[in-house]
Amino acid sequence: MFTSKALLAASRRPGLRRFVTGNPATRHVVDRFVAGETLADALAAVRALHADGIDVTLDHLGEDITDRAEAERTRDAYLTLLQGLAPLGLGRGAEVSVKLSAFGQALPEGGTDLALELVRPVVEAASAIGTTLTLDMEDHRTVDSTLAVLADLRKEHPDTGAVLQAALFRTEDDAKALAVTGSRVRLVKGAYDEPPTVAHQKKKDVDAAYARCLEILMAGPGYPMVGSHDPELIRLAHELAAQNSRAADSWEVQMLYGIRPDEQRRLAAAGTRVRAYVPYGIDWYAYFMRRLAERPANVRFFLRSLVTKS
Repeated sequence: MFTSKALLAASRRPGLRRFVTGNPATRHVVDRFVAGETLADALAAVRALHADGIDVTLDHLGEDITDRAEAERTRDAYLTLLQGLAPLGLGRGAEVSVKLSAFGQALPEGGTDLALELVRPVVEAASAIGTTLTLDMEDHRTVDSTLAVLADLRKEHPDTGAVLQAALFRTEDDAKALAVTGSRVRLVKGAYDEPPTVAHQKKKDVDAAYARCLEILMAGPGYPMVGSHDPELIRLAHELAAQNSRAADSWEVQMLYGIRPDEQRRLAAAGTRVRAYVPYGIDWYAYFMRRLAERPANVRFFLRSLVTKS
């Protein structure tokens, strides 16, 4: 049976990528996790979620770009996305998330500087329509670069957000550094196959680290974004919010598009601010494989679909 590590490794195998993306049966499963391949698809998902009282953060899929022209196309795709969002008038009800590796961060020479150069106009465009942007976090080798870009962007756009991954040993210190006024932090467990030298390997240790980091963020003056589908961690978030006398609009729960949609609607109806992470675009393979790796049930769902649709 596929393990999480095997699936994460497979996300970087070109041969398997061609098989999965070229298999018509795959589309049935991908549609569960990805809003579609076009901007129109993404905006339709935004409208549907908004009707259910759920905010969104939109991710134009793509990563590991090592060509400046491709990185510029990523910038342009996000600028087009923000132009599409503007007429909806949702303000911070619809923000955007970016992976800096899609903006050239991984280029061997000057990658961090290029990513900052290209993401800055996206941040400015988001601010112009009354919303903001969150920097997704990728594997541990990108953390310092991403936080450096964050620090630069926050000089003029202090509400620029970042993601921290509880699985990494360093994250408690990073959470303390970012638990400041105006800071927006999405805390997640982490979806990358990290070595034992830098990250917790056991689920119970990751869960415990998540709880410690969440306590830090909830006690601080920033805006915590609880990126989790785990009922126990969401329950803990509500407890910590109450202990720290947090208003309902001073924090939120974030869940992935297509994961526990009924629970997303239930929480929103009960007064919790809920935001769905909505990915779209043609370059969905790596994102899709990480979603499969997170839960064995996702793999079973995928394999059943291949059998029944082939």
